[in-house]
Amino acid sequence: MIRSTTIDRRSFVKAAGIAFLAALTPRSLMALERSDAVYASGIRAADGSFAIATVTERGEIIDQVTLPARAHGMAFSAATGKTVAFARRPGTYAMIFDPRNRGEPIVINSREDRHFYGHGVFSPDGRILYASENDFDGNRGMIGIYDATDRFTRIGEFETYGIGPHDMTVSDDGRLLIVANGGIETHPDFGRTKLNLGAMQPSLVLIDAATGALIEKHVLPAEWSQLSTRHVDLDGEGRIWFACQYEGHRKDLPALVGHFAKGEDLSFIDLPEETTRRLANYVGAIAVNRSEGLVGITSPKGGASVTIDGRTGRVLAETAIADAAGIAPAKEGFAVSSYDGDFLSTRSDVAWDQHIVRISQPTRA
Repeated sequence: MIRSTTIDRRSFVKAAGIAFLAALTPRSLMALERSDAVYASGIRAADGSFAIATVTERGEIIDQVTLPARAHGMAFSAATGKTVAFARRPGTYAMIFDPRNRGEPIVINSREDRHFYGHGVFSPDGRILYASENDFDGNRGMIGIYDATDRFTRIGEFETYGIGPHDMTVSDDGRLLIVANGGIETHPDFGRTKLNLGAMQPSLVLIDAATGALIEKHVLPAEWSQLSTRHVDLDGEGRIWFACQYEGHRKDLPALVGHFAKGEDLSFIDLPEETTRRLANYVGAIAVNRSEGLVGITSPKGGASVTIDGRTGRVLAETAIADAAGIAPAKEGFAVSSYDGDFLSTRSDVAWDQHIVRISQPTRA
């Protein structure tokens, strides 16, 4: 169960210390004091530069950390306070920093024959960082393993038993790695071009975090082989929620959201046809609010944010948000950003990137 988001802000301030707080502008200090929760998200500034911004749930920017290039997803360790920003595919850098202080970030690079897919996750104890990667010459998905206790030295890798791994997470007990293999072949020689749309192989896999052994692999039905499994999150009961992006004909209406647990088949949510049309066959991000039992999704192509009851699968709310981007649990419902510069009730002169991570939250319990 997640504790009050007020504890999030207080724990953030306590961990930040006097030096960090003293470096903030009065406006940022006031925004932090009024905030219940603290988030981080990639941004593109007005001058075209890229950074990670720490931000309140009102969208008030507290601080920024400069990035070498555009980022995509992030990972946060509640055990250590470290946050990682992963380069957008087919980028080769990841930057690790502590959003509560101004220490020098650590920048790591993928192997020469690998690139990052934009996502990763910490082990629950914060000692290991897992990153989704592409063995582009071997056309196979990989999980890079990095030692967070030794400046994130790369210490090994596991297969993902699929092509094009994107988002991934880890079970609360740290034993299972959960990977969404999007099924799309890419190669850095061709940039972001998708090379196998007529022969995609999307899947969701469970992998033993200790050995890398395959525990379960769920391949999507043949009729939906172009339904790319992209993003995942866990609810309070350990159920895995996943969201998809469809690469087939735009008039098709495949299910875009589903869930499963270890030992179960995939179950898709039967969203109303109007909602599915509004999502434009593209879910850009998914998040679970454990304390309220909610699942939230966004679609930048459809310009919408949708809240789903995690128990019944019923749509509780739909909100029109132009260029809807990131989503993360809030005190009530979800914090949602947009490429247009909106973060809930605040508009900033930045473009928020596709994902938000909530930081300073207590370890899952």
